[in-house]
Amino acid sequence: MCLDSDGIIIRPFQAEDQEVVKTLILDGLVEHWGFLDPTKNPDLDDIAASYKDGVFLTAWLDGELAGTGALIPEDEVSLRIVRMSVAKYLRRQGIGRVLLERLCAHTRAAGYRQVVLETTSTWKNAIAFYTRFGFRIIGAWDGDTHFVLELR
Repeated sequence: MCLDSDGIIIRPFQAEDQEVVKTLILDGLVEHWGFLDPTKNPDLDDIAASYKDGVFLTAWLDGELAGTGALIPEDEVSLRIVRMSVAKYLRRQGIGRVLLERLCAHTRAAGYRQVVLETTSTWKNAIAFYTRFGFRIIGAWDGDTHFVLELR
């Protein structure tokens, strides 16, 4: 567990977080898409098992789940960020930034040279967020914008 200067607590996913984490992520998807296809998110049915080979972080503010972010292996030099989500009413308070910083720090400490991610191309706020952080757009296909961040 780590307390950020803004009072945000970042800690690894724990089994007792299962339902609240799943709800936060699915609520964010409904917000963006306007509906939910229950067949599209099987990894959220058992987060601990789905991300056993990666890292799944949770962000907490005043005792409430504020956000999530995970890393999964991509290849020998890269980890992929997935499941970045911040509660709608808590956005623009630095929670996503803190999660990204921790995910990148973990990637660097594990010896990887870059982080990759993708987001839906119509999600302009997400694209702006990642580019402000330093991610470089490497292309767009199949409705998604793809990014890379080279770590030093």
